[in-house]
Amino acid sequence: MASDAVRRGNGHKSYFASSDDTKICVVMVGLPARGKSLIAGKAMRYLAWVGIPARVFNVGSYRRHNNPQPTATFFDPHNSEGEKMRRAAADAAMSDMLQWFASGKGVVAILDATNSTRARRRWIYESCYNANIETLFVESICDDEDLIINNILEVKTTSPDYKGQDPEVAALDFRNRIRNYEKVYETIDDNEKHFTYVKLINVGSTVIINQIKDYLSSRLVYYIQNLHIKPRSIWLSRHGESEYNLVGKIGGDSNISERGEAYARALPGLLEKSGVPPNTKIVIWTSTLKRTIQTARHLAAETGYDKLEWKALDELDSGVCDGLTYEEIAEKYPEDFEARDEDKYNYRYRGGESYRDVVIRLEPIIMELERSENVIIVTHQAVLRCIYAYFLNTPQEQSPWMEVPLHTLIKLTPRAYGTDEERFKADIPAVSTWRGKGTSAKHQAFPTTESATELKA
Repeated sequence: MASDAVRRGNGHKSYFASSDDTKICVVMVGLPARGKSLIAGKAMRYLAWVGIPARVFNVGSYRRHNNPQPTATFFDPHNSEGEKMRRAAADAAMSDMLQWFASGKGVVAILDATNSTRARRRWIYESCYNANIETLFVESICDDEDLIINNILEVKTTSPDYKGQDPEVAALDFRNRIRNYEKVYETIDDNEKHFTYVKLINVGSTVIINQIKDYLSSRLVYYIQNLHIKPRSIWLSRHGESEYNLVGKIGGDSNISERGEAYARALPGLLEKSGVPPNTKIVIWTSTLKRTIQTARHLAAETGYDKLEWKALDELDSGVCDGLTYEEIAEKYPEDFEARDEDKYNYRYRGGESYRDVVIRLEPIIMELERSENVIIVTHQAVLRCIYAYFLNTPQEQSPWMEVPLHTLIKLTPRAYGTDEERFKADIPAVSTWRGKGTSAKHQAFPTTESATELKA
């Protein structure tokens, strides 16, 4: 079995240079409808994606154990019973978080709540300090009415607090909840200048950073300040079937096949079918390899969308195996073929890359994606697996085995409580390039012929 470190990967859980005993509690701060849960969820997915054990402790989830769908009066600062129950929920979340850290399972916890008063934040800081846990306060401030309205619309349709309720009644109640929080809200100011914090004002149009000291916190802040909470979608597509796909070869820089060309011509219509709102501006991203550029050229010509080529979106480098079939790899490098099956995420081709390496080079792409609004990415199987895993929070060890079929457009729409997914398959046959773990290396020469389908998760 291959044991060479270069082929087995770097052996580390992540590429963050942080000490083993680093523990950070990210404390969300802000009024309702300011994107806190969206930021918290994204930060957790990002950390997991790069190999940092992270978990969100949402105080609202604890409160819902005893009061699943409260009205706005529950959050009135003069409601003593409501205040008592909200404090109990915060205590329970804090207790579970400290226990999680003490068990040695975690590095970063995200405490998702309004944490709207100095007294509450001081309690959190002191509790963490006593447990040798650093705190990073993240305050989201927004006075842009359009953004607030969009967030209210998002919450009333996705929050468990309003599940099954009339949308208009839910929106009115949620606005009243916000007003109750506004009565007691205290923004982070000079009274808390000894805290480590970042303030995001109007979706990051202004960012204030204070007392950031360690590397992990600085990386988190850099990531968070690139986020925005504007509604948008991201479309993912592999290139059209290539000449290498037809013969089962991996890597290379081949042209697309006749069926791949048919998919390239069909892609503009498939994008329109996916539901692009009128006057939506979309940017097309491709790799620098011919098969993605060829696939996107009709889309760019027919829509007039801007197009960017990214070297970071090139396919996983298969090193000495570039241009070989899986059968040839199994014959020439049997130990490597077996090692890749055993740990596909960390396995590194001789002279090439692992999936972990791809994630590292994709980090700037993810940062740019989070800064951007609507983007369609036409790229390669391994790269799409990594990007898809980021948005859907797929465990690292599972991501290299996901099936990402040819001639299929995937639409992802980030939400406050997760990511919606829709798939649109062109009715254009293509070979299957997917190989399950432990299966034969034999190339599947026959194209798939499923009819066009649409899936929603």
